[in-house]
Amino acid sequence: MKIFNVVFCVLFVLFAALQWNDPDPYIWVPIYLYGAIFCALAVTGRYYKGWYLFGIVACLVYAVTLFFAKDGVLSWMTEHHAENIAGSMKAEKPWIEDTREFFGLFIIVLVLLINFVNAGQKRAKKMRKKMMKIK
Repeated sequence: MKIFNVVFCVLFVLFAALQWNDPDPYIWVPIYLYGAIFCALAVTGRYYKGWYLFGIVACLVYAVTLFFAKDGVLSWMTEHHAENIAGSMKAEKPWIEDTREFFGLFIIVLVLLINFVNAGQKRAKKMRKKMMKIK
């Protein structure tokens, strides 16, 4: 898990740095840094399940908003036939930006969810060890 969290910590910091030229860096830099901070904390063995849950819920709410937005992911899939989102972003194609942002949120949710589950497993293992010592 340490390697997983180091890799995603570095990736999230890089993703945050790439947002400076985005039209809304004030939204995306904090979102990616949130993921980076909690990956860094997990590397040191500190897990905060409540904060993972908060991040998961917040990102999911934003992702659902992007999915159903006028030029969102649903529009990209149905009206624009899931065209390539890896090309350059053009102002006349806002569905590409929303779709990229949606998948960015999906990655953050996935990483936070993995750490949330891992934190629960670590807590359960610690409790089992305590119970064995008591007996």
